Amino acid sequence: MGPLWLVRMAHWLRHPPSPGRVKLVLAVVALCALLVLVERFVGWPDWATVNGTARMIRP
Repeated sequence: MGPLWLVRMAHWLRHPPSPGRVKLVLAVVALCALLVLVERFVGWPDWATVNGTARMIRP
């Protein structure tokens, strides 16, 4: 953690984000956690799977 992060933390302490922004960030984190849990316990949907494997074309 460099000095720039310390400056950012000091700025956040002096000027905290609005409650609306905090709720937005928490909602996005909760949505991501929900997607991870669904993928882990239900599985990855077939429609989101790419068919075949990626191949590198060599000259």
